[in-house]
Amino acid sequence: MSGAYDLMPSPDWAATTTVAAANATEHTPEQWARAIFDARSLPSWVKGLFALRAVAAAALHLRQADPAMLAVDRVVGDEAIIDTDDRHLHFVASVGAEPGLVHVTTAVTLKGWRGKFYFAPVRLLHDAVTRSMMASAAGRLAGDRRTFPRERPVSLFGPEESG
Repeated sequence: MSGAYDLMPSPDWAATTTVAAANATEHTPEQWARAIFDARSLPSWVKGLFALRAVAAAALHLRQADPAMLAVDRVVGDEAIIDTDDRHLHFVASVGAEPGLVHVTTAVTLKGWRGKFYFAPVRLLHDAVTRSMMASAAGRLAGDRRTFPRERPVSLFGPEESG
């Protein structure tokens, strides 16, 4: 079972998305996580959804997303863990690989009406978005097995402030 459930044993919602990747075990879980959540390489329809997320967040008075929200917090065993606790929800994602397969497990605890309202469309689109991000990452990592994004994560949720 995924380490996501060690951190969140009783989520309000959970899913595991798996894609086939011939080179799955040639990369570390952290490399997979960084490639999956690399905003520079997302399909344009997914980027559009994240732009809509920024509008919804403003309407719900949620803080604008920070790129660190989807950064790897730690690696536990054979999984990279992303753990983000926000005003409207707490989510944990784990990324792992086994021969021929890559898995992303997501566990979510909703907080109040904002979390329930925000997550209603997310739950419908989550698998398609996650699968698309994973397939894109698998294609990039298969094309050049030596490289993956090393820079600070780019926000999936809108323009970053320069500092």
